Amino acid sequence: MALAFPNPSRSFDPTVNCVRFSGHDSAIEVSFFVEVQALEKLYPGLIQLEPEILDAFDTQIGKIHDAAVKVYQKNNGKYVYTLSPDSF
Repeated sequence: MALAFPNPSRSFDPTVNCVRFSGHDSAIEVSFFVEVQALEKLYPGLIQLEPEILDAFDTQIGKIHDAAVKVYQKNNGKYVYTLSPDSF
């Protein structure tokens, strides 16, 4: 089965300066972190406050999911991935 994103929830984690979200490959949950620096690359002029960071994530969700699928397919077998600016 391919990686899917049936759960739209996401959260900002200020301790690691990333947005967390998850995907599923069959019954396996896969965690992803998107670095704020990656969101800045996708959304120039991003204000680094939680509501704006989450809005930027929501605005770029298609590109983020595409990058997550590529990273997952390249490194299949892990359960946690980080999307950095180089992922886009």
